[in-house]
Amino acid sequence: MAPSRNESARPSEPDFIQPEPPKPHPSFIQVAKPYVFEHTIQQCLAAVAVNSSREDNMRIQGVTWIDNVRKALRLPVRTFNTACVYYHKFRLTHNDNEYNYVDAAAAALFTACKIEDTLKKSREILCASYNLKLSAAEYASPDDPLFDTLARGVIGLERLMLEASGFDFRNRHPQKLLVKLAKHYAVQKESDLAIVAYCMSLDLNRTFSLLKQTTATMAFACLELTARLLDDRLEEVGSGGDYGTWKTTREEIMETMLDLLDLYTHHRANTAVGPRFPIEAFLAVRIPLNQEADTKRLPRYTNWVDKGTLHTGANGLKNGRESSTKDKEKDKDVFPPNALTPISAIGEKPKQSERGRDGTVRFMLDPERAYSERATVAGYFKVEVEEFEMDD
Repeated sequence: MAPSRNESARPSEPDFIQPEPPKPHPSFIQVAKPYVFEHTIQQCLAAVAVNSSREDNMRIQGVTWIDNVRKALRLPVRTFNTACVYYHKFRLTHNDNEYNYVDAAAAALFTACKIEDTLKKSREILCASYNLKLSAAEYASPDDPLFDTLARGVIGLERLMLEASGFDFRNRHPQKLLVKLAKHYAVQKESDLAIVAYCMSLDLNRTFSLLKQTTATMAFACLELTARLLDDRLEEVGSGGDYGTWKTTREEIMETMLDLLDLYTHHRANTAVGPRFPIEAFLAVRIPLNQEADTKRLPRYTNWVDKGTLHTGANGLKNGRESSTKDKEKDKDVFPPNALTPISAIGEKPKQSERGRDGTVRFMLDPERAYSERATVAGYFKVEVEEFEMDD
């Protein structure tokens, strides 16, 4: 029987269209930053929503804990420096309600012991901290079951320490260069100037200068500030004649000295050098430094982003860049809410609780390679979006 006229005119049922599989995620990239400048630090602190006074207290308490434990274990200064770097970077990428500062400090020291080849077990670090509160007759052993749970927690935080640092093992130790500079400027080894300058280099770990400045900058700053405190002016140090040789500037040295003076003014009792001098001594030293900064128009922070202007820095960004209102979205890519966390080629940031689920996190040391790869992948996604809109 032939189909009727109405049946033949009826359109055929459309074929079932199978949905396309989800596109592969471009993955997240985190570029290691050997230098973290003040504007990045402030952005990170704002991203983790930490109170400024609470941040100061937790930073100083954590570094003090690391210092006390490393002395009990007789670890070298280089391990102390590296542990402080990892502790600071970890706190810049994690909210303080996600961890206890003691656990973070223990994990930072545990990680630093591996990097600096001064191996200590997590149990030994926790046991040394526990025994600091007890008399010698009450000391516990690292094998005590008391440390089982705590040791597993420290080992678990080790991965987060490495991720927060971008797996960057390039750390700076100003003490060695400080000793060389002291010899170069004829400072006696056993003099008060040499001893106080060395202790001041340890106090640098309680500030963010260890993240911001070069080794030479920190060494010069400690030597000059100590000379000013002891009223033993080293004219050759402050004149700046050797700054070019060591690739540093007066602005960076001034910033480091002012960071130290802020530390000694507000937290003098928690430092190695602070109790040696009255508070008036630090205030008296700060006055001529402020006058010099005003006269020479030196900025408080050498590398600082103001009104969308990026100053030349050492984080792989070789050229300065100015942005306008039209470049607002581009500025978000250059300066994400937290610059120390990974970012994808299309501008996505992984959530801390979901890291690794949506895409792979890759860590790179070469910023040029990361930017080139990100631009290539971003162009692919842009073309795909344009084609989709044209089809609609």
